[in-house]
Amino acid sequence: MKHYVSSVLVALTASLPLAAPASAQGVDGVVQLDILDGGRTANGTYLGALRLTLKDGWKTYWRAPGDAGIPPQFDWKGSDNVGDVAITWPAPSVFVQDGLQSIGYTDQLVLPVEITPRNPAKPVRLRGDMDLGVCKDVCIPERLKFDHTLDAEAGRNPAIAAALAQRPFSAKEARVSAASCHLTPTSDGMQIEARVTMPSAGGNEIAIIEPGNPALWASQPETRRQGGALVATAEVINATGGPFALDRSEIRITVLGANHAVDIRGCSAG
Repeated sequence: MKHYVSSVLVALTASLPLAAPASAQGVDGVVQLDILDGGRTANGTYLGALRLTLKDGWKTYWRAPGDAGIPPQFDWKGSDNVGDVAITWPAPSVFVQDGLQSIGYTDQLVLPVEITPRNPAKPVRLRGDMDLGVCKDVCIPERLKFDHTLDAEAGRNPAIAAALAQRPFSAKEARVSAASCHLTPTSDGMQIEARVTMPSAGGNEIAIIEPGNPALWASQPETRRQGGALVATAEVINATGGPFALDRSEIRITVLGANHAVDIRGCSAG
């Protein structure tokens, strides 16, 4: 079994003024959170964003943070009139330190969020917590609180538009013609070999495999090219150590290349 380290987040709280844009700063001043308004979309949803500004030299992590990162977590329970929240993750960067690979962002991260209101006639209030890890020479867990009523009349926000433009390509946009996953039982869990037929994303391509179940953990894949196919092999285990099944339709494969990133949802039997 590959070494699996679980991180325990320590609650560090920060106060939050209710001015617009809403903002919160970690107690050590390493990271600041601002809520950005993007107004109401043509289909009736609200567009906003969580903007994280980091001190020089610090980084934070993507939803699948790699070997040494802390995945961000969101608590929207205190929000009002929020039916659904869809987050768009800009393509992250890969960091290697002391032989460990992590995936995330430096300087600033703008996370666009699209909110579907329960009642279109009422305002939408985003209120909750964001837990995240920030790292430089050491890693610090942070909890940032947010509380902001979104402005339905806000105009186009350039920062949100730029973050949306930085999302990975879809499988169709990247000309993925096939994606299959071959599963083999192991002593600790299951090996997954993903084979994606697609043009190169540029440079040294790195694949990340997400099992689709938060109870499951996937190791950093070994990624290689075989002609027109990218092959990524990883081991999936259950954090509780128990047996599990993998639903191929929920597996998510992200390819990070020098030219662009690709987001592939689901794979066929292979």
